[in-house]
Amino acid sequence: MSHRSDGITLDHVVIAVSDWARSNAFYRDVCGADLVELTEPPPTRWRYRFGDINFNVHGPGMAPDPVARIPAQPGMADLCLVWPGTAEQAIQHLQEHGIAVEQGPVPRNGAGGPGFSVYFRDPDGSLLEFISYAEQP
Repeated sequence: MSHRSDGITLDHVVIAVSDWARSNAFYRDVCGADLVELTEPPPTRWRYRFGDINFNVHGPGMAPDPVARIPAQPGMADLCLVWPGTAEQAIQHLQEHGIAVEQGPVPRNGAGGPGFSVYFRDPDGSLLEFISYAEQP
């Protein structure tokens, strides 16, 4: 796989949530995000940071501008995060947090090549995927 570090790369994506406290706890505890609180300008809002990539979050009390032609809504995201262990460890982690596994482990090809994925949902119904490259299909 070729990777161009001098070209265009992803900085952030936008998701929407319906409840700050519930979503902050989920993305922090289940997905491992660092929560970044933004207070200026009001209202208080959040970003979820995964290494050098942010999920910018639209939530209650916000009126973001500009937005997509069809603005992000809670439950509309379909996102994949790299899980650092095996798919079975991802399932165990989700079960420990009371999160239902919708599918997996199933073989998938991601940006890092072949791996195994586990699918689950955030509190608003967005589809999330943990892909594991720890073992090859």
